[in-house]
Parts: sequence; structure tokens; C-alpha cells
Amino acid sequence: MKGFFHPKSVVIVGASRTPGKVGYETLRVMVENQRAGAFKGKLYAVNPRSDEPILGVPTYKSVLDLPEPADLAVIVAPAKYCPSILEECGKKGIKRAIVISGGFAEVGGEGVKLQEQLKEVAERYGIRVIGPNCVGVVVPSSGVDTMFLPVHKDMDGKPLESSPRPKPGHISLISQSGAFGVACLDYMYGEGIGLAKFVSYGNKVDVDEVDVLEYLAVDPETKAILIYAESIDRGREFLELAKKITKEKPIVILKAGRTSAGAKAASSHTAALAGSDKIYDAAFKQAGVIRVLDMEELFDVAKALVMQPPAKGDRVAILTDGGGVGVMASDEVESLGLKMAKFSEETLSKLQGLKDEGVIPPIAAIWNPVDLTGSATDESFTKALRILLEDENVDAVAILALHHVPGLTSKLPEKLASIAKEYDKPVVAMDVGSSTYARAFREKFEEVGIPAYPEPERAIRAIKGLVEFGKVKYGF
Repeated sequence: MKGFFHPKSVVIVGASRTPGKVGYETLRVMVENQRAGAFKGKLYAVNPRSDEPILGVPTYKSVLDLPEPADLAVIVAPAKYCPSILEECGKKGIKRAIVISGGFAEVGGEGVKLQEQLKEVAERYGIRVIGPNCVGVVVPSSGVDTMFLPVHKDMDGKPLESSPRPKPGHISLISQSGAFGVACLDYMYGEGIGLAKFVSYGNKVDVDEVDVLEYLAVDPETKAILIYAESIDRGREFLELAKKITKEKPIVILKAGRTSAGAKAASSHTAALAGSDKIYDAAFKQAGVIRVLDMEELFDVAKALVMQPPAKGDRVAILTDGGGVGVMASDEVESLGLKMAKFSEETLSKLQGLKDEGVIPPIAAIWNPVDLTGSATDESFTKALRILLEDENVDAVAILALHHVPGLTSKLPEKLASIAKEYDKPVVAMDVGSSTYARAFREKFEEVGIPAYPEPERAIRAIKGLVEFGKVKYGF
């Protein structure tokens, strides 16, 4: 599997000379990565009509004409040619192929037969295949990018980022749907979330989520594994492997096709056979897999998992300067089956001491949630956070710091992070707003390792993910 993510040479089979075509854009992205120094391997192209170089890349009329067997073949030709192209790959000694092309089992009829032929060829030559009907892999750290979607396109004569890629990071994403995966990468880019590996496996004629999981389990770049799936065919193997992985690395899954309408849509999308959702739900819980219901929650949880330690219990403390968001967060804590932490007498005494010293105002609420009011300052937040983290009855803290109050400065995230790092308890942050300052404030939290969210409910859902991972890791 490593050769899919870190190949020393790649050949694009079906490379086109026409800008905008899949065969051209797939090659162009790899060429741009090579010129930028991200991809350090060799590039080849195959075009049956001409052996003139495309985009400066050595081009051949057949895979058999290549000067060496490439580590990875990326096939973007029409479906009807793919089995014979894969046969040429086998004869040349190429052992890995990503079949981007659609028109296989997902369309029925002849497509099913073509997919069966593809599988037969792959098995005969021992070729590992990702796809067909996929967008392949993206690995920022190695520069491998088989997506045919250009990073930049023109709009009204201006070059714009149309399909930007995330920065290198520690979250790996496996997606049965190529389109959903692309949307996720765009979302990750916009949110500043780093990517380790992305795999779109489509109709999974060979490589499936189990194969990719086995690799990601030992991949040092991957700290959290995200999965979008419409079906899981090797259910027993998936669950047995997931049970082992989730003791060290969290797995978060967005399983689509939960309803009869969704299951029907999935079957026409990637030829998926959806099973009973209740069975999936129970199986995921047994395996320690964290299940989420939408894309926003998928990345909210993932971000927390790679930035913060897992929780050792389900008791949450809320520290805020806004009573309303504190109430909203408290509602979410109870709705998700978590507990509002009951502070010890010592903690309440210390918080009262901050009142007596004038660090927090006399009207501040020191029960959970702790409301520092609109008179909050950097000092009141930092001193209160330390007191909460020292309480044995607190397993996680949500800091709901509304930047609007006059006593808070841009240095607060850094001050809070320096305290949080002294304790092995997860801390998440929230600041409501879409203003430039609000976005910058949340970014400052994340720069120092505290995941930050624009809504209180999202912050609590992130804590829920840390609690779920903690249950598996620590068995509470």
C-alpha cells in the first residue's frame, strides 16, 4: 500500500493534450507538484495517439513502451479501454493502479461486466487497484495528487483557487465518494485543518476501507482516521481491525445511506449495498468507532482528536464570559449524554477567593457553568481555568470566550494554552462571530493547540468525541 502514497515514479495513462480534460488536468496537477518540489519522483504519460511530450513529460503510445515499470499507474481512459490497459500494466510489471474512470458497476449493465474484467485482470497479475470511479489519493507530504480537479481556475479573467488542497497534517480521510471527498478537502483547506492522507476508493474492485485502515494504523503521519462510507463489505474484518486500531488511534465514521432513500441513492452512486443502519450503529460502538451524522461534526471531532488528549471521564466544566452561550452549552452537554461536572468544595472556595481578590466580579457565577460576565479579563480566565483543571471532578473544559468583552486581549489563547498543557485533560474553545477578529481569535487558539469553534454546541460535540475515544482507550 505504501507505493500508492509514496511512489518513486508515476505514469498517467490516458493523458490528454487538451486543457480541461480529465487526462490533462490529472497530469497537470502532478507536474505542478513536481515543479514545486513537492513530488520528487519521475513522471511519465501515455497517449495512444502521439509520443510527443505533454507538459514537458516524456510521453509514450503504450504502457509497454515505458523505459521502466512505474511504481504507480493512474488510469484516466474511457471505461471500455481500462481492462486492456490494466493488462498492459500487468505485462510491464506495474503492481499498483488507480482507476479514476467511471462507467463501471455504478451504471449497471455493461459497466458491471467491465468491472468484473478489471477485477479478473488485477487478480491474474497481482495488481493492487484503487477504484474504479474515484479520484484516487492526495498526500501533501509526498506531493502525490491524482485528483483531476485543478487547484486554480479563472473566473471573469481572474485566477482563483477553485479546488485548493489542505496543508500537511495528521488527519487521514477515506471516502467511498470522490465528490464528497473533494468537498471535504475544500472544507479542510478553508478551516486550516491539515491532511495526512486522502483516499477515494469508489467502487472498490480491490482496495477497500479495510486495506487502507491496515496501512493508516501504522502510518506515523496519521493521528486520526476519518471514513465516509456508503457500505462496508468486509464487515467482520473491518470491526476486528477497528477494535485494535481504536485503542491507539481514533476512527470517526460518517456512514451514509441511513434511510431507505439514502440507501437507494447510494446504490446508484457507487454500487453500494447498504445494510441495516441499526446493525451498523451497534457494530461501530462495539469496535470503538466514533459515529457522526454530518460533515461539520466529522471535522469538528477530528480537529479535537488531533489537538487534545482523550478525556478520562465524561464530566464537563464550562468557563465563559457570556451567560447565554453557557446555557446553550449546558443543554448540549445533557443532550449528548455527558455530565455537568460538580465542583469540589475546594474548587468553589478557590473561585470564591478570586471574587474576594477582585479578579472576577462579585456578580460572577461560580457554579458550573462558571460565568465571568462581561467584566472578564485575561487574568480571570487564566486563573479560573487552572482551578477547574485541578479539580478531580472535572474531565474536560469548554472555554466559551466571547472576544467582544473589553477586558480580553489577543494574548488570551496563548495564556490559556500554556496552562492547559500542564494538565492531561482536554480543553476546547469557542468564540461566536464571523468578523475578521472573531476568525483571527479562533485561529490563535488553534495555533497554540486548542481547537476552536464558532458555536457552543459544536464545542461540546467535539468534547463528546474526546470522551468517546477516552472510553475506548481508558475503559471508563
